[in-house]
Amino acid sequence: MVRFGLATHPGNVGSKVGVREHRRVAVKEVIEVPVLSAAVRRLGVPLSLVTRANGMVFVSGTPPLDLATGALVKGDIPVQTTASLNAVAHCLAAAGSSLDRAVMVRIYAANAGFYGAINAVYAGFFPTNPPSRTFVPVASWPMEFDLEIECIALA
Repeated sequence: MVRFGLATHPGNVGSKVGVREHRRVAVKEVIEVPVLSAAVRRLGVPLSLVTRANGMVFVSGTPPLDLATGALVKGDIPVQTTASLNAVAHCLAAAGSSLDRAVMVRIYAANAGFYGAINAVYAGFFPTNPPSRTFVPVASWPMEFDLEIECIALA
């Protein structure tokens, strides 16, 4: 699109100058994830679990959810980490992506002391070329889980 406007430079007052504007139409698409999207709605959390826009997939912070039932997975931090990463992988697959296309992961944990145990499980999901990652200790959640993981990936 080319838009014309008046130049503001003193030497060009009143002249027409071509100004190029590049506009992309960004389309946000909410992805319905089998079992998990409905589970999040049942928990009363107002979010879309997965959105896709501009060639990227955005997975909201995902707690340890059972892929078959959508129930929160109970257990120690390795069990919860495995369940959460499996849920993130399931979300990415629903959007046509996968963990190997992940570019950024954020892990929110209710205890900084979980760092080593989370890393041990995480390394198994990303054995080579892991994505950028941030580990964020948080106070707690109002539900019974100890971590959630969010992810940004290529579509």
